[in-house]
Amino acid sequence: MTVRILGIETSCDETAAAVVEEGVEILSNVIASQSEIHAQYGGIFPEMASRAHIETIHKVIASALAQAHVSLDDISAISVTRGPGLAGSLLVGLNAAKGLALARRLPLIGINHLEGHICSLQITENTHEVEFPILALIVSGGHTEMILVEEQLKYQRLGGTLDDAAGEAFDKVGRLLGLPYPGGPNVEEAAKGGNPDAFDFPRAWMDNSWDFSFSGLKTAVMRAVQQRFPEWDTGRDPSSVNLPIADLAASFQSAIIEVLKEKSVQAAEKHKARAIFVSGGVSANLALCAAITKRAGEIPVYHPPGHLCTDNAAMIAAAGYWRYQAGQRDGWDLDARPTWPLI
Repeated sequence: MTVRILGIETSCDETAAAVVEEGVEILSNVIASQSEIHAQYGGIFPEMASRAHIETIHKVIASALAQAHVSLDDISAISVTRGPGLAGSLLVGLNAAKGLALARRLPLIGINHLEGHICSLQITENTHEVEFPILALIVSGGHTEMILVEEQLKYQRLGGTLDDAAGEAFDKVGRLLGLPYPGGPNVEEAAKGGNPDAFDFPRAWMDNSWDFSFSGLKTAVMRAVQQRFPEWDTGRDPSSVNLPIADLAASFQSAIIEVLKEKSVQAAEKHKARAIFVSGGVSANLALCAAITKRAGEIPVYHPPGHLCTDNAAMIAAAGYWRYQAGQRDGWDLDARPTWPLI
């Protein structure tokens, strides 16, 4: 019997639903973004995020089923993000999934959002035959994790950020430079016209550790801005003065990419990984993926297409397929876990 999983994702500010068949074929992948809602705040406003999920969740699920040309009668199980994420946002998706699963007597499967990013490998073109172990680098607005995937659903955490996530650092620096929200893609765009050697920003190597730290880098960018714009603390707009925004963006991006590149490739070599998989929102940064690919040499490097880099439900459905095949079935007491480590 064909296994089709309905995936639901509401961990942050994307309301998403998708149908994935046999763990690899995306039949639909619908995402309702809240970027315009949160842009005025320069970041995610949690209460508004959860309210927006409530308003759109059922429409998004209906759209995902319609685009897949299936009904709930054709669905084998419902997988939903349980955590980590914003508590209010997670609860909207969980309650929607519970209601549908209970009404249709379908299995309910809670998924770790980080595992979803890793399992997006299975639905990325030309990666179906990649052999384990795989070095997974998850880089997003909320996470920077380095995971050794020893086999399907078996993980070893090698390291992670001790402070800011890589995507969070991009967003904060973007806001500091007066760039539009979200900061990540706008910093990347600004960096294309800049000199990456214009500013000597620090690299936190953290010797003998696979961990990361980006707060010092973010502070260094802030100090460079303050030196040229002493009135910055008064709340004036940095874009109103002649800041070398392109050079600052390029130098910041170069520093963060160098650390991610070196640590991930070194970890892959040490653990004899057969491939490196870069996922999460920051994996959409082409400069990052190009740098890792060049440094990795003969180790193949994969990253999802843009629509699978950011939060989406196709990856949750893919992870749900493997959990379903492993026999996982969750009860109606399934609750949100806002701080839920993968390991």
